[in-house]
Amino acid sequence: MISLDHAVVARLDSHGERFEILVDPRQAGLIRQGQAVNIEDVVAALNVFGNASKATRASDEALMKVFQTTDFATVARKIIEKGEIHLTAEQRKQMIEEKRRQVVTFIARNAINPQTGHPHPPARIEMAMEEARVNIDPFKHLDEQVKETVKALRPLLPIRFEELRLAIKIPPDFAAKAYGDIAAGSVMEKDEWQKDGSWVCVVRIPAGIQGEFYDLINKLSKGEGQVKILNQVY
Repeated sequence: MISLDHAVVARLDSHGERFEILVDPRQAGLIRQGQAVNIEDVVAALNVFGNASKATRASDEALMKVFQTTDFATVARKIIEKGEIHLTAEQRKQMIEEKRRQVVTFIARNAINPQTGHPHPPARIEMAMEEARVNIDPFKHLDEQVKETVKALRPLLPIRFEELRLAIKIPPDFAAKAYGDIAAGSVMEKDEWQKDGSWVCVVRIPAGIQGEFYDLINKLSKGEGQVKILNQVY
């Protein structure tokens, strides 16, 4: 369980009853995003309160009326998923800035300007987000927040998500070492070891990291690797 010093109240009002638990806001946010998190890693106490500040517990009758169970883990998850998480002003500011950086990074790495074929610089994306007055919800899943952000940015920025399919060949002297790094930095569709010890593969990468990925190939193969663009995937 977490320390009380880092806990905030998660509250759900339903059927004329109030239910509160003490949670870590970041861990609670992961639950809201659908991640499998042990409930004991999220809460500061294994109690459901009617009023947490007064340490007044919710009655079993109230729990049964609303949740049809008194099991703490089940009730706590429902409170986190459907209720309100009360952040301090500083916590909310920090979590919003963190999510904003994640959104900007994702768009910069995975989208391009279709007019130039190059990714938008992060600073340009941030400026457009400010101009579009994008609202960042610290508890929304990154994919959902990116989708909403891109919709708001389209009137201001030409933007398209695009992947590249690449064929890669790594010479024998570098193949074994290169395999892990290339697999980690791409989606590998197929690969094959050649009789001479070289390694060939077909991978997909976000178009926005093309230059960065080419640098990786050159570094892993000391400039001897071969890369060919097969096609673009929209």
